[in-house]
Amino acid sequence: MLNVHELSPQDFVGLSPAAAAQLAARVLEHIGQQSQQIAKQGQHIDAQAQAIQFKDARIESIMFELRRLKAWQFDAKTERMNAQQRQLFEETLAADQADLEAQLAALQAASKDSGDTTDPNTRRQPKRQALPDHLKRVEHHHEPQNTTCGCGQAMVRIGQDVSERLDIIPAEFFVHRHIRGKWACKCCQTLVQEPVEPHVIDKGMPTAGLVAHTTVSRFVDHIAYYRQEQINARSGIHTPRSTLASWSGQAGAALVPLYDAHRKFVLSWTVVHADETPVAMLDPGAGKTKRAYIWAYARSGLDVSPGVVYEFCLGRGAKYPLEFLKGWSGTLVCDGYGVYGKVMEDDSRIGAGCFAHARRKFDELVKDNLSPVGTQAIQRIAALYKIERQIQGFSVEQRLAARQSGAMPLCTALHEWLKLEHQRVPEGSATAKAIAYSLNRWDSLTAYLDNGAVQIDNNHIENLIRPWAMGRNNVKCAFM
Repeated sequence: MLNVHELSPQDFVGLSPAAAAQLAARVLEHIGQQSQQIAKQGQHIDAQAQAIQFKDARIESIMFELRRLKAWQFDAKTERMNAQQRQLFEETLAADQADLEAQLAALQAASKDSGDTTDPNTRRQPKRQALPDHLKRVEHHHEPQNTTCGCGQAMVRIGQDVSERLDIIPAEFFVHRHIRGKWACKCCQTLVQEPVEPHVIDKGMPTAGLVAHTTVSRFVDHIAYYRQEQINARSGIHTPRSTLASWSGQAGAALVPLYDAHRKFVLSWTVVHADETPVAMLDPGAGKTKRAYIWAYARSGLDVSPGVVYEFCLGRGAKYPLEFLKGWSGTLVCDGYGVYGKVMEDDSRIGAGCFAHARRKFDELVKDNLSPVGTQAIQRIAALYKIERQIQGFSVEQRLAARQSGAMPLCTALHEWLKLEHQRVPEGSATAKAIAYSLNRWDSLTAYLDNGAVQIDNNHIENLIRPWAMGRNNVKCAFM
């Protein structure tokens, strides 16, 4: 068999045209085979490069998730900026400081022009805040035992000095004795007696005040029932934790009409914030707890009449907010939890996202030094929050106009930049996921630009629901 690799130019000399054509065809066939092999090798190299890139992105994503899980478990639960993040805002802080110094200089100049010669340092001295006027005052008069002067003349009272000190009387148990007299007519055999006043717990031992104290201690101050039992025992009152739980349950039933009225008040506003947080619920008979949820709904943080209502639910499914918001229409400010998407299927409702959640995705990139994209994204989002600080206290119309003129161009530029960066970063990486989070929710994130009554984030409701998260480690919810 002819081997084309062993051919030399002299081998072509003296060949007949037919032999030369056959040899040329053999050479071309060999070249074609080599080209096919080279193409296959190139495809194989490209596939390997893509596989390596995908594996690198996957490893980066896994390491990122591992660090985040460790942070959730061991790090301080705070979003304070570290030294690297603070450097991102040096220019903004310098500009704000220069502006404040200019305002201070103007105020000082105006103070001098008005003739105010009081030393500014003196005005800034800390002063104890006066005790509230509604507190009960117990007066103690202190006068000299002898008001006769050494010369023998009687002294005259020319004034007094008054000082106030704050005191407290610890919780004190006392008993209300209700004595209802019985009156009878011997002639017509008639008995008259005042009826028993209605109570939260009929025929029970506690008054409404004690029931309210127990409920507030449990759900506001997060004092567990067993601790309340110990506190009451110091006063010689035996209140088992089962009894305290029963009192709270009956108090909750009595408060249902007030709950319904407050729910109507919260839903009477066109902008509502929503969030949920897990709580541990006792599972009778099982000897353990299971997860339940507290859902919170609040009027807009920009509303002059604030209001929040909490609802205890056994789960986190869409049926709970759908039932609570039945008949309501407006703008719902929420996070990216998928359940809220079903709530927005109603055409009368608009979803507004949370820029704080979007920022957290990039903040995690900065903490891990994974990508410069996170640094630039935080800077761009910081510019949006700066505008919100500047328009704080504005009316709805003024706030809308300021957002349209100032925040709208910044959001447009941020959107274009995110789409461009999403094409550059490896698919499946932590950076790609952070960018995709914002791009997939862009319409809801920028909904606040079209409504001056909507806030840029959902921090308002998160602050209102935080007490539940702070207290769930102390107590277990005995709702069932």
